[in-house]
Amino acid sequence: MNQERRQDKDIAEDKDGRIWFGHSDGISSIDGTSVTNYYKSDGLISNDVWCIETDIKGNVWIGTIEGVCIFNGQGFTKFALPEGRKDTTVGISSTKMIHSILKDSMGTIWLCTNAGLFSYTNKELKNISAELGIINNFISKIIEDKKGGFWISTSKGLLSSPGNSLTNISELHFKESKGTGSIIVDSKADVWFTCSRSIYRLNGEKLSEYRIAEGNYGPLTFQIYEDQHSRLWFVGYGGAYRYENSRFINIKRNGPW
Repeated sequence: MNQERRQDKDIAEDKDGRIWFGHSDGISSIDGTSVTNYYKSDGLISNDVWCIETDIKGNVWIGTIEGVCIFNGQGFTKFALPEGRKDTTVGISSTKMIHSILKDSMGTIWLCTNAGLFSYTNKELKNISAELGIINNFISKIIEDKKGGFWISTSKGLLSSPGNSLTNISELHFKESKGTGSIIVDSKADVWFTCSRSIYRLNGEKLSEYRIAEGNYGPLTFQIYEDQHSRLWFVGYGGAYRYENSRFINIKRNGPW
């Protein structure tokens, strides 16, 4: 594996405490100090992995540019999904691309694809886009809040689904349709999401825009993460930043940690 060129894209932990990484050169697992790598030559459908998740049975779900496969500890099985369309507004896309995978609090697996949003539970696959009436099929990410509701990031904006209903949050706050990317609900129940090069926080009905520095929108954030100290991390092109005490701190090789 070429460590110098590898791009890590997602991380998950299974029921036995193993850590799994999805990256641009397959997947890797860490069990204590032992590292095991898996590639297309081992049965992975593509080495270009974009997301990874584990289910309640310990299976590993791998989302790639060529679709989804499941690793049961012994081998890989391809998981069939409807084929979508290429998103011509982004640099990298495919008809089978999987952007993110979520295991929710009930054990349901959610798949964000270029063919829409799908759920899988009790061996049944459902097209949730069709069920909720999501007219945009380019789904970037789905997260679950503490009330059991879902927030869905799409190329046309941010959606909220507290139950069987759907609200287009972006239409309430933006004059024009804007695609959203990474999204989390923090420990205070505020929703943070990225839109183009901007970072937004939704507190109830109040939307606030954040800048890393005056006159500078950035970085181009791929991932937002909240650590155990309730500090928010924003990682992407432009480096890593941490938000604490109402300001952004650029985290470099030597910290500050």
